[in-house]
Amino acid sequence: MSEEVEAGNPEPEADTAAEPVPPLASGASMLAMLPALALAACDAGGGGGGGGGIVTPGPSPAPVPTPTPTIAVTRVQASRFLAQASFGATKADIEDVITRGYDGWITNQFGLTRATTHWNWLSLKGYRDAQYMNDERGFDNTMWRQIISDTNQLRQRVGMALLEMLVVGIAGVQLNYVQFAMAAYADVLLDNAFDNFRTIIEKITFNAAMASYLTFLGNRKANMATGAVPDENYARELMQLFTMGLYRLNMDGSLVLSGGNPVETYTQADVSGLARIFTGLTFSSFDFTTPDHYEQPLVFNDQHETGASSFLGVTVPSGTSAANSLKTALDTIFNHANVPPFVSKQLIQRLVTSNPSAAYINRVANVFANNGSGVRGDMKAVVRAILMDAEARADPLASATSSGKLREPVMRLTGWARAFGATSPSDTWQIGDTSSSSTRLAESMGRSQSVFNFFRPGYSPPNTAISAAGLTAPEFQITNELSVVAYINFMAVVISNGIGDFRANYTTMQALAADSQALVDEINILLAAGQLTSATVASIKAAVDSVAFGDGSNRVYTAILLTMAAPEYLTLK
Repeated sequence: MSEEVEAGNPEPEADTAAEPVPPLASGASMLAMLPALALAACDAGGGGGGGGGIVTPGPSPAPVPTPTPTIAVTRVQASRFLAQASFGATKADIEDVITRGYDGWITNQFGLTRATTHWNWLSLKGYRDAQYMNDERGFDNTMWRQIISDTNQLRQRVGMALLEMLVVGIAGVQLNYVQFAMAAYADVLLDNAFDNFRTIIEKITFNAAMASYLTFLGNRKANMATGAVPDENYARELMQLFTMGLYRLNMDGSLVLSGGNPVETYTQADVSGLARIFTGLTFSSFDFTTPDHYEQPLVFNDQHETGASSFLGVTVPSGTSAANSLKTALDTIFNHANVPPFVSKQLIQRLVTSNPSAAYINRVANVFANNGSGVRGDMKAVVRAILMDAEARADPLASATSSGKLREPVMRLTGWARAFGATSPSDTWQIGDTSSSSTRLAESMGRSQSVFNFFRPGYSPPNTAISAAGLTAPEFQITNELSVVAYINFMAVVISNGIGDFRANYTTMQALAADSQALVDEINILLAAGQLTSATVASIKAAVDSVAFGDGSNRVYTAILLTMAAPEYLTLK
């Protein structure tokens, strides 16, 4: 079964938010870093490819993930944990993890409520005005605002991991007030990030942005006279990319084989049968002078298919109500044996490591299947299992060579911003679209040009030590000579000048500038979780020492930029 090409999305518009970026004097040396990055990532590693609180008979009580010994957490360990569980460590966050412990910090994060949602922020900032009806203004602002400044960091990290798995890209949403439509979608993922996975797939099914992006908005039932059939886009991607995958999996993520060949999870007939369920969904209101209907769940109209529909071994009888038909479809998918390993593996990849071991996947998948109380799909239990697993918490020096992952470009910017207190005093967050691979980061949350995300979970860069070792490194799909230089050039400007009024506060770092060793060591902990080698630390220290002191600013900028260019920083172990 070949992977289908998703709904076409236009190329992103030219980035007008970026400030001019001067050429990097040492750009050639950055090109030379690519082989080193590839080798470092070989040590990093992945891939493969409404009814909250659902109680199922399921498997026997799930095995508890291998516990982490209760010992004091160091600053380095806390920083590494926060690199997995948040958008970047702050000094206060590090102390919070040390005080509460890993599990206590997770529990505390689960108890936090959201402050200002994306939808409410756009409304408060006046983006409901008619002048914004037909453009995207405000979307990037609110996305950056939350992932950088929100105290609900675990919710933000999990919610954005879900956005990379259950993809909607703003350029492919054909609606007016598209910034509000995307805000409503992001809010669904964030509001339900700690709920049940069954709830999440139901919420996205009734969401206008998803319905527009995967073209089932206004989907019409079959017409026997004309031969027209329902749009199959969402039915296919819901199974292939969002829940089950192309091939049947064991609980440890390995392929189920028959005669040495992988077994397909579904057939074209299953896609066609399931597509009949996703017919007749439309807006709750057709007043397009406001964005309000995008926040409301879709409703069924008379175009919903009333005939029998068969898929995945289940038949919905003729005459079944639209609501019951959809419930049967989503329950069937949610209870499919592939869902626990398929979803668990991708969440592990997004949070911890690109190449989780089969045992790691198996432990988390079993928690997904049964949280210990007979509940399937409990996201709190799954997230805790991922972050508290022995493989996640193991000393990186003692970890397998396949552990870790390449830091996503967005995580590099947010890590810097959070470490050094970057904020926008005007609350405008004018960072903009950072998806350009020639001038910015090659990634921007909510701006994937494809339903397959900026990078696929099973990607392995060809002709590298990574692919030769049979490993995957998803983030390398957006990593090349052009994007490496663009990243360094962009960060060089952002670190020293910010963007608009979005700037860092280096007061604490400037106080260390006279002591280059202390400065580099502190930045190593905050940004790189202490993973820079002694040789790299020595090189950065020497570079800092070569900079005239002045007020210390240039020494701080140099230490931060060189840390963020180091392979040990880019490949989080």
